[in-house]
Amino acid sequence: MENRNSFDLQKHIEQGVEAIVAETLKATLKNPKESAFMAKFAVASRKASKTRLKLEERGLHVPGFLIASITSSCNLHCAGCYSRCSNATNDAPPVDQLSNEEWLRIFREAEELGVSFIMLAGGESMIRRDIVEAAGKMRNIIFPVFTNGTFMDERYFKLLDDCRNLIPVLSIEGGPEITDARRGSGIYRLVTDNMRKFKEKGLIFGASITVTTENVRAVSSPAFLDTLMEQGCKLVIFVEFVPVTEEAVHLAPGAAERAYLAEAMETLRQRYNEAVLLSFPGDELAMGGCMAAGREFFHINSHGGAEPCPFSPYSDVNVRDTSLREAIASPLFRRLQSEGVLSGEHVGGCVLFEKRDQVERILTEQPL
Repeated sequence: MENRNSFDLQKHIEQGVEAIVAETLKATLKNPKESAFMAKFAVASRKASKTRLKLEERGLHVPGFLIASITSSCNLHCAGCYSRCSNATNDAPPVDQLSNEEWLRIFREAEELGVSFIMLAGGESMIRRDIVEAAGKMRNIIFPVFTNGTFMDERYFKLLDDCRNLIPVLSIEGGPEITDARRGSGIYRLVTDNMRKFKEKGLIFGASITVTTENVRAVSSPAFLDTLMEQGCKLVIFVEFVPVTEEAVHLAPGAAERAYLAEAMETLRQRYNEAVLLSFPGDELAMGGCMAAGREFFHINSHGGAEPCPFSPYSDVNVRDTSLREAIASPLFRRLQSEGVLSGEHVGGCVLFEKRDQVERILTEQPL
């Protein structure tokens, strides 16, 4: 296992969750309804941290985050989409996906274990309105809902107003030209129109940006961030592009781009101190390496498979057949942590994708 003497993972998780809550609370002080919710959530988050700490003392490390891909369907065909390239998303009718009731059970188990954040992803997460509505009832967990923004309607706006634990995170690649080039004609305008509606309705939202060699300077510029902040954006997540095909390797940020982004993040965080700015894998350096495989989070796919992360679609346990507690202690996760697979330099935003041959070998060596 990793050396806990040099890096106290549990302490870092507690501090990280508290910092995110504090920053989000600060970011919403001008919105009384949002601030009232965040104040209540801050209390729930501290209680969740104590729950995780007690479980840690008993030998079970519980991450503070989960990623839940609640559907394999998506209405867009974004260039270089990792989910489509790995066949996790396709245009065929969904088969044998987890039901609303099964996801709600998972959410409840997560709350009992002290999980504070569950990121809803896909495919396009808002296709599964039933699950998003169920998540809204779990007020002690914040659900960032990663979405392409094309399914927003008045019913969703009302749900987001009623359930402040649901925070839409809209995908955008920069300005109109580069966003539409990757996501489809007219998507930039649709997304930014929705951002304006969020602001008009007093709803908090975030933005998710895939960083490539082509857009790194544009998306990390104050000019671009100004356009997001003017619309009321309070959370910006920069995620390095993962080259899932050989043709796309040139888009993966290299050492020069990473250094540029890291320096830009320091400046941006000082400039926009009322927003939460996150960078992956850049921020993972402070966490002793990749956060996946149960260190800080793991991924549950739309069929229930517990995977290290969305970019590493390998699983030796299914939450449909077992509890979330048992999934967290997956033999695959334990070996990825103990054998140092989560550390080291890599190309693009995912060390496990870079080391997929090693992950596959470990998986085949697991006892049946």
